[in-house]
Amino acid sequence: MKAKYLKSIHVPHYKRTAGDIPNRMDLPKTVTIPMSMHIGAPCTPVVKVGDHVAIGQIIGDSTAFVSAPIHASISGKVKAVDTMLLSSGALTTAVTIESDGLGEVYSEVKPPVITDFDSFIEAVRASGCVGLGGAGFPTAAKLKVDPEKVDYILVNGAECEPYITADTHTMVDRTDRLGKGLDTLHWFYPNAKIIIGIEDNKKFAIESMQELTADMPNVSVQSLPASYPQGGEKVLIYNLTHRVVPAGKLPIDVGCIVINATTLSFIGKYLMTGLPLVTKCVTIDGGAIRLPQNLIVPIGTSMMDVAEACNGLKGDPFKVLYGGPMMGISVPDLEQPILKSTNAVLFLTEKEAKITKPSACIHCGRCVDACPLNLEPTALEHACIAKDVDELNKLNIMLCMECGSCAFVCPAKRNLVESHKLAKSLVKEAQAR
Repeated sequence: MKAKYLKSIHVPHYKRTAGDIPNRMDLPKTVTIPMSMHIGAPCTPVVKVGDHVAIGQIIGDSTAFVSAPIHASISGKVKAVDTMLLSSGALTTAVTIESDGLGEVYSEVKPPVITDFDSFIEAVRASGCVGLGGAGFPTAAKLKVDPEKVDYILVNGAECEPYITADTHTMVDRTDRLGKGLDTLHWFYPNAKIIIGIEDNKKFAIESMQELTADMPNVSVQSLPASYPQGGEKVLIYNLTHRVVPAGKLPIDVGCIVINATTLSFIGKYLMTGLPLVTKCVTIDGGAIRLPQNLIVPIGTSMMDVAEACNGLKGDPFKVLYGGPMMGISVPDLEQPILKSTNAVLFLTEKEAKITKPSACIHCGRCVDACPLNLEPTALEHACIAKDVDELNKLNIMLCMECGSCAFVCPAKRNLVESHKLAKSLVKEAQAR
């Protein structure tokens, strides 16, 4: 008999911004917009130094299928087109725009004309939309599948990471946009059942979505246990449909599409207004920030400017993260920009972020018990240290979604996530040879 839900852990929620209405920050003096903010091919700048640009104007594009165009988030003059170092360690081209203070919207911004499935996919691509829950996969590439093969569309409203509440606000405050998105999905995927999955600790979001979908017979709202990593793609698919995505396969291979609630809301907004992806609602929190809040931020705004919009820092943060504390990425400096996929920036104190020095594994098995995909984290760590690619493949390392559950429960504080990331790199390098 199948388990009703996959294995999970319980992490502190710290959802202290859940009850606040998002604020819109003032236009920054400059933005620096990387040409690589998504999974897939980076964009090539289509502007040069000295050009004047307006909000919503394309500044970078690519002909690759798995990519998404990039637009100016403020109006002003292109100050630089240069190389920058991302927090991941990768180099990319970036366009820096100096604000003219006017906030002018590009004259050609208008709602797209949708006549059929192909024009819908082209509109999603033109919007610059990527997965806004943190993954950053180009949404048009995800949606461009045979509608007849889609049994379920799962709207991810789990938001299981500590601190982050941006998706919750979407489901409570942006129902008109979500409604437009839901109607559009039903139109182009008529045979698909649409399920909105929300953790049961988000009462207002559940009630809001139930009210929105009361007259939508194709849409249901499913309350899920508040546990981690409930929002993981494979986890959500199993917990809502009991379908299993095999290793090396995609959700569509089991008849599913998973789309983040904020992503769907943005699509609805774009279809109504034509304004592409130029801002993000970002949860700003952590013990080192003076005014935690959800903030609507122009893409490319520096973290320092974001901190200033939240009344500044209480002191030098011990660590600053893109995203939540479980899967977030540490940044090297506060000049790092807000990206399309940024759903949170956490300014953490030493007490919140200092990592205990790891000790020897005591073979307690807690990491195995915690892994939702039934992997063996300690065995994977040993194979990584030995650089045994064959063993890593046998242990299904590529199934690891780097959720951090294993490291969270480890009493020896082993650096399991870092080890698994390195292990996946070893496998990819071996495959590329």
